Amino acid sequence: MIRSKQYDGDLTPPWKRPKPVPEVELERDLVVEEVSTGFCGAVIGWEKAPGGAAVMLEDRFGKQRVFPLVPRGFLLEGEPVTLVMPKAPAPARPTRTASGSLAVPGARARVARESRIYVEGRHDAELVEKVWGDDLRIEGVVVEYLEGVDDLPAIVREFRPGPGRRLGVLVDHLVAGSKESRLAAAVSSPHVLVVGHPYVDVWQAVKPAALGIPAWPEVPRGVPWKEGVCAALGWPADTAWRRILAAVRDFRDLEPALLGRVEELIDFVTEPGPEAVRLRP
Repeated sequence: MIRSKQYDGDLTPPWKRPKPVPEVELERDLVVEEVSTGFCGAVIGWEKAPGGAAVMLEDRFGKQRVFPLVPRGFLLEGEPVTLVMPKAPAPARPTRTASGSLAVPGARARVARESRIYVEGRHDAELVEKVWGDDLRIEGVVVEYLEGVDDLPAIVREFRPGPGRRLGVLVDHLVAGSKESRLAAAVSSPHVLVVGHPYVDVWQAVKPAALGIPAWPEVPRGVPWKEGVCAALGWPADTAWRRILAAVRDFRDLEPALLGRVEELIDFVTEPGPEAVRLRP
């Protein structure tokens, strides 16, 4: 059987076939004419509903009408088109983690190391997780919180640090002459690194600007610091920490005195190298 190439297999002459109609994505202020009514107007909105998608047009007199999106349903500059819903933009992949490290899309969490990082309290742990969580999962580092460090030497002994089982400890208010500095100095294992920040509480490690306050309030001696802060700022004590944590977006909302210490701990428990007794305020 001989088939003419001119008819492309369906016997309809090319000049009788309907011309393909281009698809045009909806966008605001696009001026089109609805074919069946002749209503001409600018696109001011659209929606996708169970019954089908629709577009709202507004003419030059301010009159508005809604039309279903059907094939060949509109004219654009006198030519038939099919209006279609805009394609949803692909979500942007973050290139940096909250700590500022390069992001590794699709990376799986590493099996937890024997090495650990200890922090003083739950708030410290939650702040570290929010900013360094992605990095810690990739490195396989678990952060645990203590109820204070009053018995730090015993806590270290119970952990049984050694080669391949390092312990990093983050201490609040580690300044010369403080109780915390004396406790930290009592730790002598070369497999343990104790570091600290100068703040009374980890709350202070969040920059005031991130919270919309000019500075952290001065709390009188004899007044528990957190209670004094909440009273001075008018914050309910039971929701204050959630408010602070929510304001932290990434490392830029934290003070350098905390950033450097946490990074040092992560390096210590993940990088092999000569063991050395280290204590840094």
